[in-house]
Amino acid sequence: MPASPPDTHVDALLDWYAQVARDLPWRRTTDPYAILVSEVMLQQTQVARVIERYEAWLERWPTVEALAAAPLGDVLTAWGGLGYNRRARALWEAARAVARDGWPDDLTRLPGVGPYTAAAVGSFAFGRDELAIDTNARRVYGRWGFTPERGSAALNQAVMELGATVCRAHVAHCDACPIVACASRGMEVVRRPRAKRVRFEDTDRYARGRVLAAVAGREPWPDYLGAERIARALDGLAADGLIKREGDHTSLP
Repeated sequence: MPASPPDTHVDALLDWYAQVARDLPWRRTTDPYAILVSEVMLQQTQVARVIERYEAWLERWPTVEALAAAPLGDVLTAWGGLGYNRRARALWEAARAVARDGWPDDLTRLPGVGPYTAAAVGSFAFGRDELAIDTNARRVYGRWGFTPERGSAALNQAVMELGATVCRAHVAHCDACPIVACASRGMEVVRRPRAKRVRFEDTDRYARGRVLAAVAGREPWPDYLGAERIARALDGLAADGLIKREGDHTSLP
């Protein structure tokens, strides 16, 4: 695969993005804290669900110092409904690290920040010439047959937008793609057979979410889950530091 796309392809993509980019709140800022919040919230959560929660979060905790000073219990309660509550704890821990030591050059040193999130914050907040490859970008580059070695913030945003709205996993709208020389243009998207899916309500993640919501006082105690699932959820939440257990009493940290 070539190391970098032709300039004409990049120009066409950026022109397209300038015309069709969605107006998302985290695209209107270069504040590294706000961008980190958006990236953590967007992990495995749809954009439409995140927008309102993101804006409410920043209204409550507008700075990294404000989040760092918040009780973890309040943070977990505010995160309720976004799923994967360990993300909320990691975000809070990252805020505490930044409030104490400042933003590190190597952003992966922050709790919960992996290579993609570090590259995204580095690119969108600090203007670094880094390639941020999320699931959408990886798919787009794979279909194009080329990938850049580095990427500007504009290029990263444009590729992610293309993957989210045009070059989608199961339906590629090639006629709407600005890259007319794409190596996969017009090819049928092969759909892999999906494995039998377990109902979300039957998963440990669902049980943990209901138990944590009950501990936070947002929902009634989920007796319908059964004693075994509740016990397993409590053990997992306690091990992740998302709840405190003192004898028979359970509370948020």
